[in-house]
Amino acid sequence: MTEAKRLFKLTVLGGTFAIVRLAAYSTPPSWAMSDDFFSLTRTSDELSVVCPEDRVPEGIPAGRRWRALKVQGPFALSEVGVLATLSAILAAAGVSLFAISTFDTDYLLVQGEQLNAAVAALRTAGHRVDSERV
Repeated sequence: MTEAKRLFKLTVLGGTFAIVRLAAYSTPPSWAMSDDFFSLTRTSDELSVVCPEDRVPEGIPAGRRWRALKVQGPFALSEVGVLATLSAILAAAGVSLFAISTFDTDYLLVQGEQLNAAVAALRTAGHRVDSERV
């Protein structure tokens, strides 16, 4: 089966998430690291934080109400086309995404109000999408 025809299983994670941009020199905040799912990425330009929305303190600017879809892996680091396949489907449906890749798999974050459109587009393309809890 070619990569373009490959079908994936995804799971919608429960809860809503926030995406926060902090200054590059910021200390990773302890409030962000107090749950099962969080991501910290530091570059010379910024420290990006993704964590459950309710963990972000009042007054911290954040993109809120994001929902996460986990692509069921694991995948080999050499595997080609996983994110490209899924992001193309979402782009065609007009759904923007924030992607997080880990050693084992990928996570697609979409705005909460776009979750139903994202799930519908992925299912229409033949992918299986389950809910952990919504």
